[in-house]
Amino acid sequence: MSRFLIYTAPAQGHVLPYVPGLLELRARGHAVHVRTLPALVDTLRGLGLEASAIADEVVGIEVTDYRAESDAERLRSGQVDLVARGRFDGPDLDDAIRSFAPDAVLVDSIAYGAQIRAEASGLPRGILMPSVLPLPGAGIPPYGLGLRPGRGPLGRIRDAMLWRVVERAFGKAMLPGLNELRRASGLPAHRSPLDQYASPGVIIATTSAPIEYSRSDLPDHVHLVGSRPWDLPAERPAYLDEPGDPWVLVTCSTDYQGDEALAQTAVEALADEPVRVLVTLADAASASKVSTAGNVRVEEYVPHGQVLPDCAVVVCHGGMGIVTKALHAGVPVAVVPFGRDQPEIARRVSEAGAGVSLPAKRLTAERLRTAVRDARACAEGAQAASRALRENSDPGLFADAALTLVREASPAPTA
Repeated sequence: MSRFLIYTAPAQGHVLPYVPGLLELRARGHAVHVRTLPALVDTLRGLGLEASAIADEVVGIEVTDYRAESDAERLRSGQVDLVARGRFDGPDLDDAIRSFAPDAVLVDSIAYGAQIRAEASGLPRGILMPSVLPLPGAGIPPYGLGLRPGRGPLGRIRDAMLWRVVERAFGKAMLPGLNELRRASGLPAHRSPLDQYASPGVIIATTSAPIEYSRSDLPDHVHLVGSRPWDLPAERPAYLDEPGDPWVLVTCSTDYQGDEALAQTAVEALADEPVRVLVTLADAASASKVSTAGNVRVEEYVPHGQVLPDCAVVVCHGGMGIVTKALHAGVPVAVVPFGRDQPEIARRVSEAGAGVSLPAKRLTAERLRTAVRDARACAEGAQAASRALRENSDPGLFADAALTLVREASPAPTA
């Protein structure tokens, strides 16, 4: 039996995608301890996993990119905040290692300080990535811009040039703070933000086709393990079983990013459409002025798996969690990306023919109404995406990838 320490970022969308794989690790007889959001500790313990709360100082660092007035400033401020959080999540990982004495450590991709301390610990380590890969490769468009994949020689030239631009932009935002943390841990400085993905024993990305582009040159230590939807337990609302028009699920990010305008605009856009609208506000609840009326029902939280079987369309910000849940269920998606990884995910949805994308800067009730109608016409593409996701998603793949760390670290048997 091996002991795995899992360190998550303090965001629900960076915890729940791992749960099926972690349960598979436990089912195979391994001890799994999850350092995570305080609100999720009891839930994970109820599943049979060990769990403890991330330090308050880590949770207290807010990611403020939603306040930015330009895309460039959104990128800069978001990365600066995440690196600043590393001053606290690094020591918090040290504390977790002392308490749990793991054989291997798996750290979330945006817990930068914890990644650095995991490297300094000398333990077998890996990165957990609950989104599409931010890695260059043959035929892969530059990350973060939401561009169509390039075609032919001109496409390759475009991608090569823009990858350098993207790498410089992320480097400018990340490297000063990141390298300060690395030097404090006795580690050499990175020259590129991509360096962080070159040295871990394993990268486990909960993504797969068609959300992840086909890659012909994926490094051996990178594992695409797919996604298996998992919701927090909750009682099924009785109104979901009442007869009526199909549902349109409108959902905001579980990690606040100022996207309450999506809910407010969706209510206006769909008020006279032949659908029932369920709005789940998550962390936008305190900022939103949306209220239940007419064909609209507003809740802070409803397990999405309970409503998706009766949905015609999902309207969302483009978070990896809700997009993969929708497509697993064969429900087309109208994506309004606000930032972070969302332009990339929106592009993958469009490329798969499983939905449509509307930039947040162009969000109006009329345009969103059109986007929802266009997304409904993508039902066949969403069904095809569902079949592909199900074929490529198995918690066993997660467990297999994690176990490479302890197998490779084990001493060779003697003759």
